[in-house]
Amino acid sequence: MRLILAEDSVLLREGLSKLLADEGHEVVASVGDADALLAAVAADPPDVVVADVRMPPSHTDEGLRAALRLKTEFPQVGVLVLSQYVEKRYAAELFATHTDGVGYLLKDRVAHVGDFLDALDRVAAGGAAFDAEVVRQLIARTSHGDPLQRLTPRERDVLELMAQGHTNAAIAGALHVSQSAVEKHANGIFDKLELSAAGGYSRRVLAVLRYLGS
Repeated sequence: MRLILAEDSVLLREGLSKLLADEGHEVVASVGDADALLAAVAADPPDVVVADVRMPPSHTDEGLRAALRLKTEFPQVGVLVLSQYVEKRYAAELFATHTDGVGYLLKDRVAHVGDFLDALDRVAAGGAAFDAEVVRQLIARTSHGDPLQRLTPRERDVLELMAQGHTNAAIAGALHVSQSAVEKHANGIFDKLELSAAGGYSRRVLAVLRYLGS
């Protein structure tokens, strides 16, 4: 795939560039700030952008705000956010307003190169890739006095894995239950959250995230 990297750390940026090139991908641009990222995408839209959250000049949330703008202006471009922390406001907005090709990984929790590459493939294919800790924090953000309180512990387990972007088959493997059991729990989740009309894997996940970000 064709990628643009946006990361203010030169060492990390160069390391990612080499890793991706070794995997057969093409890094068409590698930049260190949000303005350069927006300009690079406008000049030659890639398949996926990999962007840090904190970039110059303020090192707060420039990267995530740029990701939101890119998904609005270039919806066909996948966006995988890498960060050292969860920026809840803009993370919820990103997941709630865009339906294809988004991901959010915490740098310190990417334990294996294969995990990162798998997330990249899912985002490039129009799917979702969310770190479990990101999902947990967004769930905690909206868990006061709402229908999430009606979910059983197993339904919450399924919801967390679903929101990370996993298929029913992958959830069944992770929880050591049958796929039909996962489907039953998923239906219960959507009924309780009034999301039963949402169909399809990607729409399903992002409907849940839209609810969590409300």
